[in-house]
Amino acid sequence: MSADDERRLARVALTWLAEPGTRAVHRLVERHGPVATLDLLLDGGSPDGWLHSTVAARTAAGDARAVAAEALERADRLGARLVTPDDEEWPAQVAVLANLRLPDVTRRVDVETAPPLCFWVRGSWPLGEALDRSVAVVGARAATGYGQHVATELGYGLAERDWTVVSGGAFGIDAAAHRGALNAGGLTVAVLACGLDRPYPMGNAALFDRIADTGLLVSEWPPGAEPLRPRFLIRNRVIAAGTRGTVLVEASARSGATQTARRAIHTNRVAMVVPGPVTSAMSVGAHELLREFPDKARLVTGVAHVLEEVGRIGADLAPPARGPQQPADALDDDARSLLEALPRRGVMGVDRLAARAGVDVRTALRKLSLLEELSMVVRRDDGYGLAPPAKAERATRAPAATEVPGLA
Repeated sequence: MSADDERRLARVALTWLAEPGTRAVHRLVERHGPVATLDLLLDGGSPDGWLHSTVAARTAAGDARAVAAEALERADRLGARLVTPDDEEWPAQVAVLANLRLPDVTRRVDVETAPPLCFWVRGSWPLGEALDRSVAVVGARAATGYGQHVATELGYGLAERDWTVVSGGAFGIDAAAHRGALNAGGLTVAVLACGLDRPYPMGNAALFDRIADTGLLVSEWPPGAEPLRPRFLIRNRVIAAGTRGTVLVEASARSGATQTARRAIHTNRVAMVVPGPVTSAMSVGAHELLREFPDKARLVTGVAHVLEEVGRIGADLAPPARGPQQPADALDDDARSLLEALPRRGVMGVDRLAARAGVDVRTALRKLSLLEELSMVVRRDDGYGLAPPAKAERATRAPAATEVPGLA
């Protein structure tokens, strides 16, 4: 076995001996390399009491190197590959997890958030390239119709603009985001909390096959690994760190999706929240995140807002929200004052109209002439009046008032 193969085998064995994200293992690998770290742990030399017990329990169930070799063979039959930090396609941005420290946490899944040792990947795209320009779209499994609609629109719009859509492959928001990207003919990545040959939930098996055909299925766990509950939170740190930003569409008060957004915030990634109805239980977690992190969590309502947050500075600005353009919007103050001063019915003489609008007669005549050209007013024998509805309707299709010389 070559030295490179030995290192790869050791990384797989270490991931089997201790769950991904274990900080003590990551520190040992950084200091001694994967092969020496594996030898050290198998010899009972763990510096951490919990890790020592875990390694002993796993070792009693099988030989770590033999398990790793079997996983590599199984992946090969599956058409999957192992990606390690030594490979060109490794996503370098996940290294930020070395500095991830979540405040006020005690659970092991919230403390053990170190970078991955390796990834199992199914699909033809290079992993690093796929994640380089990516956005995570996550949310509730028990999503409402509103949430699924928003997630689908986000997935489609991001993919249409050549952004990779990343999610966890779950029911609800995750599946809607993946499908939106697929329907746009774009790239989507599902980061799983189990082996690639045991995609969870099984109800999304057809979706996972579609993703593998055109995008990527990714996991830290070897083929055959079960989707245990803690693994979903362990997985979420990769979604947060591997993308440029995370959009939380819907989340209940205890949703794991809010933990993905929190990990994005604490890795200095962009965290975005789609607001929902205040009467919906599926909006509670999302709204609380906005309240808890008012300076870091950004409210977004569509693709344009998301791109403004994660795109190029100054090049992906969302257009300001505006109501429908009105014919009078382009008028200057004097012309608008005259228009407002006209009676709703009947006509008014120029002298009286000028006084009512607060402009001199000469200015009134000039502005009224231009308003007449725009079909906003009509001239009668005894003064000026508002144009009939039919003419006013045509005025909405007339050239902008600012294009008429002297109006502005």
